Amino acid sequence: MNIELQLASDISNAFQLLFGLSLEASAIQLQPTRKEFEGNLTFIVFPYVKQTHKKPEELGELIGNYLINHTSYVSKYQVIKGFLNLTLQTKSWIQIFSEGIDFKFAKRSEKVMVEYSSPNTNKPLHLGHLRNNFLGWSISQILKEVGYEVMMVNLVNDRGIHICKSMLAYQKFGNGEKPSSTLKGDHLVGKYYVMFDKWYKEQVKEIAAKHRQENPSLSEEQAEELAEKEAPAILQAQEMLRKWEEGDPEIVALWKQMNSWVYEGFEATYRKIGVHFDKIYYESDTYLLGKDLVQEGLEKGIFYRKSDGSVWVDLTAEGLDHKLLLRSDGTSVYITQDLGTADMRYQDFPMNKLIYVVGNEQEYHFKVLKLILQKLGRPYAEGLYHLSYGMVELPEGKMKSREGTVVDADDLIEEMIETARERTLALGKIEGFTEEELQKLYHVLAMGALKYYLLRVEPSKKMLFNPKESIDFQGNTGVYIQYTYAKIASILRKAKAENISLSFTELQDFSDIEPIEQQLISAIVRYKQKVEEAAQEYAPSIIANHAYETAKTYNTFYNTFSILGESHPLKKQFRVILSYYVAEVLKRSFRLLGIEMPERM
Repeated sequence: MNIELQLASDISNAFQLLFGLSLEASAIQLQPTRKEFEGNLTFIVFPYVKQTHKKPEELGELIGNYLINHTSYVSKYQVIKGFLNLTLQTKSWIQIFSEGIDFKFAKRSEKVMVEYSSPNTNKPLHLGHLRNNFLGWSISQILKEVGYEVMMVNLVNDRGIHICKSMLAYQKFGNGEKPSSTLKGDHLVGKYYVMFDKWYKEQVKEIAAKHRQENPSLSEEQAEELAEKEAPAILQAQEMLRKWEEGDPEIVALWKQMNSWVYEGFEATYRKIGVHFDKIYYESDTYLLGKDLVQEGLEKGIFYRKSDGSVWVDLTAEGLDHKLLLRSDGTSVYITQDLGTADMRYQDFPMNKLIYVVGNEQEYHFKVLKLILQKLGRPYAEGLYHLSYGMVELPEGKMKSREGTVVDADDLIEEMIETARERTLALGKIEGFTEEELQKLYHVLAMGALKYYLLRVEPSKKMLFNPKESIDFQGNTGVYIQYTYAKIASILRKAKAENISLSFTELQDFSDIEPIEQQLISAIVRYKQKVEEAAQEYAPSIIANHAYETAKTYNTFYNTFSILGESHPLKKQFRVILSYYVAEVLKRSFRLLGIEMPERM
């Protein structure tokens, strides 16, 4: 039985009988009792004090007494202020366990599109991109799991002044250099982006000094601001962009060549991290979209045109400001492109929800985008959601692409794999592994450490990444949970050799269940609820932390009680079954996080 649903129904009945109040059972929330108190489930009575005209302690006593007298599964209760802690009958736990295991979700009719990754083609993927990719992939898997039809998409930013900076530096300094076995295409292009910035800054410094010499009244900031606009490097990059937009054959050919190198590099990184997309959109194909929507908005009186010909939308009533949609020369701005791209995507995949996985520095942009689409009456507008995540920082501080101080994704992955190798060899538990199996194990542990560390934190929070800490075999890490799973897998292989059944049939009257085993049953039964919560809140961290708490509880159980060495046959069978379902929860949780589970470690 689902004990929480049954309890909620009985508490609802208690309110009706004791106070004449009609409360929907679905509105009654229960939570696990905190470990420092006795009990299994807790009902918080504070929200019902006014309705019942009772003090919290009195209300808790009345409901607790009702449950003791009217149910067969509540053995005792404890009231602490406004918290009613309920202890379940020991004999109920096998029924709760056997009937409460449900890993299936009903299919839902809604379609969801998730956009993530969104790299620029002027640099390789870095640590910040990894958090983005892992969040996008994981939330897609979670939404699929709970029954949505999901389309995973990527919008590659392959045009603009930043792309031209890499192209210009390559033209000037490249000498025909091409990707090689030691230099991936995305790294090659990123090298020239950094090179442009260095070249440009040298020019700015020189021109600013000249301005100060000619006009001593200028401040350093004023001289630098003038120099930034006048530097030949930026003027040449702007001219290159103009030529690209006009379709200059030589510039377009260079653009295609350098982008092709980047795409090959991206694809290699995506394969390493286990990420893919159902469709990739390119900004070069979509940046002119949206002008028709601007015209539609003008015709409907939603937008307005200024005397200089530019088009704006007034969002002051929504607490924002006036937003530019089209420049006076008729050219698009970034929001214009996003409007058109959203419409095109709806034609490709008529979604009910559109989730953008983008850093929190773009929160204003997505508020504006949603408001405009709502004003235009787009059917998907209400379901537009910005999955905003905090930046990833290192102990040394922020990363800067232009200065080449980012943590490169490929380098970080290799470092993690090497650390996994060193830690595994130090433990000395690699007997029976072939070299190929070991290389696979190191990669699985490295990616598990990296993904878990970046996903265990609530998306909205800024986080500090520590590579060495992430791959620790103890504590709240992916490797710790993987190690727990591998330990259980070993137990289950031995249990299978002993022909120990995983059926509950023989256990119907078994009730000799320890408190920590009850905790594990609760964790197993609660797994499905955690997945639902993660889907509703777009937060893989909920699943990650449930997996950790489950693994931690299991390890306490494992270190306290014998499993295969237990002499009582029913206890032994029960503990094997319990271990099996803990492993299922851990494996299913990690699958939703995009992490593989090793069968041996």
